[in-house]
Amino acid sequence: MSDTARAVPPAAADPRSAPALPLTVLPARHPWRWVATAVVAVLAAMAVNALVTNPAWEWPTVAQFLFSATILEAMWLTVRLTLVGTAIGLALGTVLALMRMSRNPLLKGVSFTYTSVFRSVPLILQLLFWYNLAILYEVVGFGIPFGPQFWTFPTQNLVGPLTAAFLGLGLHQAAYFAEIVRSGFLAVDPGQREAAAALGIPQVRQFWRIQLPQALRIIVPTTGNEVIGLLKGTSVVYVMALPELFYQVQVVYNRTGRVIPLLLVAAVWYVVLTTVLSVLQWLVERHYGWGSSRADTPPPFLQLLRSARAARARRRGATR
Repeated sequence: MSDTARAVPPAAADPRSAPALPLTVLPARHPWRWVATAVVAVLAAMAVNALVTNPAWEWPTVAQFLFSATILEAMWLTVRLTLVGTAIGLALGTVLALMRMSRNPLLKGVSFTYTSVFRSVPLILQLLFWYNLAILYEVVGFGIPFGPQFWTFPTQNLVGPLTAAFLGLGLHQAAYFAEIVRSGFLAVDPGQREAAAALGIPQVRQFWRIQLPQALRIIVPTTGNEVIGLLKGTSVVYVMALPELFYQVQVVYNRTGRVIPLLLVAAVWYVVLTTVLSVLQWLVERHYGWGSSRADTPPPFLQLLRSARAARARRRGATR
């Protein structure tokens, strides 16, 4: 053996035999995230300070009217308009979506025409049509089509202001719900239905176990947004002098002259109702989102609460 081969140490000849050095894991730094958090925190503190310290908001007046019987009755009417409008819209919208996906050209054409017309005409105009239906048809009859009628009712008695509001909101919303439901079912890969048919799974089970759960993951978030929009859109029924929340607030501040506090009362109740609907939407999304990343996405306020709890737990662990 030569002298050069004797000079090479065994560790250099085989690097895998060298002892492994301990690795130090450093946490990732996010300086700009902390800067953005500080800026947003300062702006939020300024907004809260402007709301609390400015006497022009008249918070004692807000507290006086926030739970008054008049405002609570108006708020309950707003909730009823939202619930009934959503129920009519979802039921009719689902039927319209199925008609649009049908292979029958008549059903498809009727669904397309309904959706186009009701999405094109403003909601306030539709409400006025339903409110004045008695001018067009004095009597509403039930019987054989183009034949004798067995029961007839005066339209003025059958379609009052509240019924006209329910019909106007529900029929208008059905056009939007139809497109939401249709988009949800179209998003499901048709190959899955073909594979289920090849495996001999019945069509009813294909719909309930394969198509519907996947479609609902897409339908539920958009439907939640539409319901929240409908809640705020109920204020349009003021044209029929229905005492919903916004209309009643206007009546009160015209009588008392307290414009800003009464508007703030309406805003507070709209925020509360919208928050409740958002929480319900998150629960439904989580139910139908099992198995996907959507199920593990809590709302921002819950994320903030969990982060605060985690930081408190880390601080307690560090002090022990």
